[in-house]
Amino acid sequence: MKTLLLVGAGGFAGAIARYLVSGWVYALVGTRLPYGTLAVNVAGSLLLGLVAALGTSRLGVVTPELRALVAIGFLGAFTTFSTFSLESFRLLEEGSYLFAALNMAGNLALCLVAVAAGIALARAL
Repeated sequence: MKTLLLVGAGGFAGAIARYLVSGWVYALVGTRLPYGTLAVNVAGSLLLGLVAALGTSRLGVVTPELRALVAIGFLGAFTTFSTFSLESFRLLEEGSYLFAALNMAGNLALCLVAVAAGIALARAL
């Protein structure tokens, strides 16, 4: 139960942070391209990489509770792209180049198809 509350609290804060950061970026540089989303995805990937490395380092500074709050909750709501990026990086780091490529291509292609399907379903209603 404690872990669920930590994930929920982190998710609450992450969703708000995503809204604020992307809005700030759009106000700063405009909306011609989705710069706000890009900024959130890059920042989230950087932070998840940092948290993951600190959790597996000799320092061991990321406790399971902190991981639930920050990595799963906050960053999960801030951007799921960070999780995708970390998983792809780990596959590359392991030398699983085929699986890394399949993961990257599969996520991109299938998510684009899913967006198109969702739009088509909504337009059909």
